[in-house]
Amino acid sequence: MKKVLVVLAALTTFSGLTMAQPTATIKVLSTQELVNTCKLPASPESRSFCIGYTTAIYDTYLATRHPQRAKPFICVKQPAPSRDEVIADFVKFGQEDQQVAEKPAAGVFLGFLAAPLSLG
Repeated sequence: MKKVLVVLAALTTFSGLTMAQPTATIKVLSTQELVNTCKLPASPESRSFCIGYTTAIYDTYLATRHPQRAKPFICVKQPAPSRDEVIADFVKFGQEDQQVAEKPAAGVFLGFLAAPLSLG
């Protein structure tokens, strides 16, 4: 019984601490920031970040889309364009369309991939 009371007291204290924490604002990478990072010539760090970020967006799309419930909205022509071609086209798209500059990069990149002209 004493152990149960100790555990309950600890949980109450912990839950009180987590509730007292202010809600943190999460900074989301903007399209302009991603375009600036992906522009060539890029440093090895920028190139690595750009490839990792854009690959993660596409991989998340593949992993979370249920093939029986949601039709694919990104179609890749075969043979598929190189990663560098796709990133260069995205940078060009991001520089030309200033309406997307401050929007979250992940959503804009998915929209870019879904556009008929981006991947064939």
